[in-house]
Amino acid sequence: MPLIEPTQTANSVGPFVVGHKRVDLFDPARENRSLPYDIWYPSDEPQTEDLPRTRYPLAGPIALTSEFAFDDLPVSDSGKLPFLVFSHGSGGTNTQSIRMMEALASHGFVIVSPEHTGNTNADSSDTLAEAGAKRVPDVSFIIDTFMGRNSIQGDEFFERLDPDKIGVAGHSYGGGTALGMVGGFFGAQPDDRVKAVMPISAPVFDLFTERALLDIEEPVLFLGGTEDTAVSITNQDYAFDTLTNSSATYQIDIRGAGHNAFAAICDIGNTLIENGLGKESWPSIGASALLEPYEDACGEAAFPIEVAQRIQNTFAVAFFRRHLLEQQEYDFYLRTEWAEENEPDVNFRSRTK
Repeated sequence: MPLIEPTQTANSVGPFVVGHKRVDLFDPARENRSLPYDIWYPSDEPQTEDLPRTRYPLAGPIALTSEFAFDDLPVSDSGKLPFLVFSHGSGGTNTQSIRMMEALASHGFVIVSPEHTGNTNADSSDTLAEAGAKRVPDVSFIIDTFMGRNSIQGDEFFERLDPDKIGVAGHSYGGGTALGMVGGFFGAQPDDRVKAVMPISAPVFDLFTERALLDIEEPVLFLGGTEDTAVSITNQDYAFDTLTNSSATYQIDIRGAGHNAFAAICDIGNTLIENGLGKESWPSIGASALLEPYEDACGEAAFPIEVAQRIQNTFAVAFFRRHLLEQQEYDFYLRTEWAEENEPDVNFRSRTK
């Protein structure tokens, strides 16, 4: 299957049609903890011209309409599919990175993004430590749920998932969650089913000791921006330099990009504005948390967000195809030489065993 080419935009998609569903989930082992999620997956649906595209709710009837995803399509029967989980940032939303979710699904990945109840834009009832303690169990429960569905005859995911090809990505605190899936997080042990992780703009200094990082053996790709004022880029340096036992470690720093360049901040903010909800009205609709990220990612001086997200999508596809699917041809895109020639805005480091 083709890789997203560097000359394409962040909206580039692979050979599959993208299916999407929104589902409510409850964990009976944790007092029926609510864990709603969105899922994106590859579909073989041949006719989509007349189908309505997925709408991601924002405020009342206002929604962000997808260019590529369609609700309730059948799951592709092209073989066992790799499975990913995405963890959103603290106080964020699970649909914060829809461009990457759709791109990965179009390239053959099933990807689930849960809402970490108690640590979302709509529900901030947990302290940061309380939220941290729930995050790895949240992701593990998502994996439990889908590996269970993989074994239930008649389920739409019956024998569609590969239990040996599971990865996790996340942004900001969710990037810490992704790393915690292989390194432990707030007392939760690593989940040995997770074979590769991609932390994006992840806080590492305050969350992981040197000992915890040294114990990580799985492949890790760190992505961040040099102008990140929320999570200093030195987190990436510390993590890369310390993770010496990982079988493959990558550090990708986008020169000029900030903390919010990797989420759908501009898409969300611009959709609200286009529907008559200017920035001055955002506090009244519960979107005050969007104000600072919007200025950071979408102002005139900001690094072009479409470039940051194209880079994010390109390396996400290459990394997970190489280190989950073991497609060695994707090593070509995970080299300093390729980055220097094709991505002039990127500082790239790698170390493999």
